Amino acid sequence: MRTAWLKMRMGLCVLLLFAVIYALLIVIATFLGGTGSGMMIIYALLAFVMVAIQFFIGPKIVEKTMRVRYVSEREEPELHRMVSELAMKAGIPKPRVGISEIPIPNAFAFGTSKKKARVCITKRLMGLLKRDEIEAVLGHELSHIKHQDMAVITALSVIPMICYFIYFSFFWSGIFGGMGDGRSREGGGALSMLAIAFIAFIVYFISNLIVLYASRIREYYADAGSAELTRKPHALASALYKMIYGSAAGMKQEKVKKEMGSMRAFFATDPVTARSDLRDLSAADLNKDGKIDEYELRAFAERARVSRAERLMELFSTHPNPVSRVKKLGEYL
Repeated sequence: MRTAWLKMRMGLCVLLLFAVIYALLIVIATFLGGTGSGMMIIYALLAFVMVAIQFFIGPKIVEKTMRVRYVSEREEPELHRMVSELAMKAGIPKPRVGISEIPIPNAFAFGTSKKKARVCITKRLMGLLKRDEIEAVLGHELSHIKHQDMAVITALSVIPMICYFIYFSFFWSGIFGGMGDGRSREGGGALSMLAIAFIAFIVYFISNLIVLYASRIREYYADAGSAELTRKPHALASALYKMIYGSAAGMKQEKVKKEMGSMRAFFATDPVTARSDLRDLSAADLNKDGKIDEYELRAFAERARVSRAERLMELFSTHPNPVSRVKKLGEYL
């Protein structure tokens, strides 16, 4: 019941994004008449092709970028055991299990469906977490698979790209004289093109914010799923804290952003913002022992506050503010 509102918000994001792109296409058809109807078909086909490419090629790109090595039960029996038990509790097929060789303590899940899903944990994270913390992180990633939010985000992320393509094509068409017909020579066609370009750019900006919001909601939703599967929200809070600490103390943020910036939405925590996140979250570690226990989580959830500036910055992030995220985990105790 406590996840119903999160699920509803995710659904509302999907409806809102498709309403936005539909409204933009109607605007194009209204401005351009018959020509606009033809262009709507072209953009619909373009969206279908882009989604298809992401679905079928995306997993291979992730495997290569993240340097994933799939492991057998003989190689990692304990890891396989945890994944099997959690998958059974979640009611999903056991995903393929892999270890990532990237130098960041993190975890991620990907795949085009529940049956073709993969769950991966970085080698560095395995050496950093205790068993119950690893289990909590795996519960988070398996919840992504259960909710199928990977496929949802993949499909939604195409909409801002389509909006930007519309903006780009109509902007330059307007600059160089519109459609080339009589209206263009009088300036009407060019003005229509530029008007559509302006609207498309606004829609592009808004749709990007909606996709980022959906990305943050899916993280909250997966956190709730982990708490439900393991009954240890404090273990996930501790794991998130250690991930952030490990990322902040590891690679330089500029290097992380350059090498992993395009993949940051896949991770359980955002390695690009690790240093600032650590400053905010370190207050939860009351005895400074490098972890967050049940008492510390409860105390932090009661007293921690997120400033308006931090909430504003969160609008442009793929992940929730870590303080808000850990506070939410405190509600599941």
